[in-house]
Amino acid sequence: MLNVERQEAILQMLRDKENVSIYQLVEKTKASESTIRRDLIELEKEQLLKRVHGGASLVKRRKEEPTILEKTSQNREEKRTIASYAASLVQDKDCIFLDAGTTTIEMIPFLESKEIIVVTNGTQHVQLLIDYGIETYVTGGKVKKETAALIGSKVVDTLSKYRFDQCFLGMNGIHERLGYTTPDPEEAIVKETVIQLGTKSFVLADHSKLGEVSFAKVADLAGAAFITSNVAPDTDREHYQEYTEVRTVKM
Repeated sequence: MLNVERQEAILQMLRDKENVSIYQLVEKTKASESTIRRDLIELEKEQLLKRVHGGASLVKRRKEEPTILEKTSQNREEKRTIASYAASLVQDKDCIFLDAGTTTIEMIPFLESKEIIVVTNGTQHVQLLIDYGIETYVTGGKVKKETAALIGSKVVDTLSKYRFDQCFLGMNGIHERLGYTTPDPEEAIVKETVIQLGTKSFVLADHSKLGEVSFAKVADLAGAAFITSNVAPDTDREHYQEYTEVRTVKM
């Protein structure tokens, strides 16, 4: 099988299954494992797939965004572990921003005993913050139905009146060259504004976000540190340390 034929076969398997193992690719193409690994490296450089531990996954479309229900069910324990660590960074008297998202919302139960102020654009976060007795401010703006996030110019106007000790953000994509990205330009502007207003900003990201690129850029990697877990391979996490601070939480 020629290189181009083999690589097209790899991409077709990914279109059919979204995730494939190296073993499956070897079986399908009858090529050696080393040949398949070289193919995956070449196809990843062309941003046609994403290498993962033991195989590859299909690169998401730039504007593709899962619903809240889909996000909530994905990597739930990993998100909770990351959120617990992130909450441990918050000190009494801090004023923090809590971004909309299924990882940031997991921080709220761990913030219960802290004397803090929270500003959020996450409509789903509000009742939970109230339930845990946390002083809460909500931005204005339009509710985005897919993520229940408040977005738009009114959010930016509201945020401009605040300054934060720490900011905690969700993100769809983290890429060493292309930075932090999200599918919606309006949401990207909100996240970019938040990063500029925080003394320290953290992106909370489970392993599936590494290497992904969405449509709208938020910031370069140097703009914020990010917190992930050791589910991501060591080599992947170490690579990002060349560009920003990476904090790894053990599962």
